Amino acid sequence: MCSAMQFVVLCCLMLAGCLPQSRHVEGSKILAVYAFPGKSHYMMHTALMRELVESGHQVTMVTAFSLEKEHLGSNYTEILIEPVYDFWHDVKLNFGAQHLFELTRMTNYDFLKMLEIIGLKTTEHALRQPKVQTLIHAKQTEGVFDLLLAEQFYQEAFLALARIYKIPVVTTSTLGYENHMSQMMGLITPWSFVPHGFMPFTDRMSFLERVKNSYASLYEDLDRLLNYFPKMDAVSREFFGPVLGEVPKVKQMEREISVMLLNSHAPLTTARPTVDAMVPVGGMHIYPPKALPADMQAFLDGASEGAIFFSLGSNVQSKDMPQEMLQLFLQVFGSLKQRVLWKFEDESLRQLPPNVMIRKWLPQADILAHPQVKVFITHGGLFGTQEGVHYAVPMLGIPFYCDQHLNMNKAVLGGYAISLHFQSITPEILEHSLLELIHNATYKENIHRVSSIFRDRPQAPRKSAVYWIEYVIRHKGAPHMRSAGLDLNWFQFYLLDVIAFVAAIALAAVLAALLAIRLLMGSDKKHRKAKAH
Repeated sequence: MCSAMQFVVLCCLMLAGCLPQSRHVEGSKILAVYAFPGKSHYMMHTALMRELVESGHQVTMVTAFSLEKEHLGSNYTEILIEPVYDFWHDVKLNFGAQHLFELTRMTNYDFLKMLEIIGLKTTEHALRQPKVQTLIHAKQTEGVFDLLLAEQFYQEAFLALARIYKIPVVTTSTLGYENHMSQMMGLITPWSFVPHGFMPFTDRMSFLERVKNSYASLYEDLDRLLNYFPKMDAVSREFFGPVLGEVPKVKQMEREISVMLLNSHAPLTTARPTVDAMVPVGGMHIYPPKALPADMQAFLDGASEGAIFFSLGSNVQSKDMPQEMLQLFLQVFGSLKQRVLWKFEDESLRQLPPNVMIRKWLPQADILAHPQVKVFITHGGLFGTQEGVHYAVPMLGIPFYCDQHLNMNKAVLGGYAISLHFQSITPEILEHSLLELIHNATYKENIHRVSSIFRDRPQAPRKSAVYWIEYVIRHKGAPHMRSAGLDLNWFQFYLLDVIAFVAAIALAAVLAALLAIRLLMGSDKKHRKAKAH
């Protein structure tokens, strides 16, 4: 009887061992720092905060915009940065621009300068906040938080909070992959087929494009090392020096990031070398569509010839469009059979064509989900591009700055978009492009194919993001995921020592051969002279 009972117990234990074990981290305390006041960035931030709170975690968030309307409950604490810093004022002042439509004239190097300005200014503004200062100078730091969650967007000084609270770091990037991330994670990005994030190239570059891409990528690497890092290091020392004494360099703190969550996913990004710690979670801001306001629903339902949705995002506002271009768009829209729903921030606009509806705010993703929407006119921002792909709506892109050109070029290469330069648009070009996207079935077929790939993944993006955050907490920073490439000197990392060694051997072999030939020739001459005598 005893042996039978032991057998039953043993079987139960074996069965329990075969069952999947819960890997959830219960009630972790997370410090989230999202100080950059970019409204579109909060589409990703808000989705992540909601998912973390719903997963049972306690989140303290340093934020430029309040999430009060999200009703996140008692597990969410907010440290609000006030007032919101107007970084576009600095950009327009520095580059002499009257409005953001002029950004199309900026070069890649102007964009880098722009990001430096807004990064330094917004970081300093946030660090000066009394509530943030309290966080930095807290007397109790042990066991207060389990993880630092920070945005991977020119706010590197905040990484020093991980040193104060002695916690691992996970960062989130709203831009997706950027070339300099490879150095932060200990791998090499091949410039031969991975285009720089701000260059208007695809992964199919000509020789001249590869030359330009290599130059732009090298320029950014050197600019970050010699210009940007010293400035951000100075900010870190100013605000964290009194607490830490010796503040680590930004370059070093970046290399201590455990995992990066990237707003990207195949096939909307170039296939490239990566490491396990770079996790694509693109589309995490996309939820099942909600019901539209009654007037918008009726407007779209009644679009028997289809509808066009027009939005330039949260930064470039249609109300600031030059008057001649505004009249051009209205003229073309009025000539179409399709209805046009336009995000236009000044609803007092008069003399609208009867087939055009404007609103200062529109629920973009919910509109794109409507079956009558045939074309999405977009600036090419990554969030909007992902929504257009998710709901399989062909796009007419009008990119203005930074990664928007890359996003639209990828869409054009994929055969589901047409891209136009804003200053070069004419009534004929605009009308032809819209009708081509509506009536050429190839665009719809291609975006359905791409949409199917984008949706096909082993885990929903929000669940994946939470999994990896919990993974880092469970494994105390997950040091096993850290690439050994981060511990190499720069000449070792790029194999310059090996190349030098091989070159030295080859040179020595050549010199040895030349010396042998010379000795043989000298010996032969002596032999001939001896015979002559």
